[in-house]
Amino acid sequence: MNDFILQLIILAPPLLLALTVHEFAHGYVAYRLGDPTAKNLGRLTLNPLKHLDPLGTLAFFIIKIGWAKPVPVNPAYFRNPRKDMLWVALAGPAVNLVLAVISALATKIVWFIAANIPYSQLAEAILVPLNQVLMASVWINLVLCIFNFLPIPPLDGSRILAGILPPDMARSYASVERYGFIIILVLAFSGLLSKMILPVISFARNILL
Repeated sequence: MNDFILQLIILAPPLLLALTVHEFAHGYVAYRLGDPTAKNLGRLTLNPLKHLDPLGTLAFFIIKIGWAKPVPVNPAYFRNPRKDMLWVALAGPAVNLVLAVISALATKIVWFIAANIPYSQLAEAILVPLNQVLMASVWINLVLCIFNFLPIPPLDGSRILAGILPPDMARSYASVERYGFIIILVLAFSGLLSKMILPVISFARNILL
């Protein structure tokens, strides 16, 4: 029980930030491209309570893959719906990658400080938990980035791919979305999802850290 509480304390802040910024990025890019839907519904905000999905958050602690409530986007507002949806979809994983890089740089700064100051219990009490939170942030943001790049509807990777495919193929591909959540659950609980993305995540993490 104590281990779970400790894990919750370490993972909750970077997880909430990663999920919130991911959805905010989608809504912000959509807004900049002419779609006010997220803003009108109060979702163009960095308040995590507006984006939190209880099931998606719980799933992160169980199967290490989580999600927030998707920001609503209406492509009818876009000048070029297919191209603009591609940019909206790309925004979420891209901002998670940026957060992973920033967290990795901050981790190295903490390591440098820890190696160059005299040891004290106060310094250890501050730097050790901070280091754990930052390293968790690197991992969480890489998970969200790479997971969402998978070309499985309705993940962001499918929106990006749909914006590249010829229109007829994109429409056929989009029809798979009704089965997308089932496909993701099957991949997750069978262990195939981990085998697909964990090597990529570990490789990226090793480069950053």
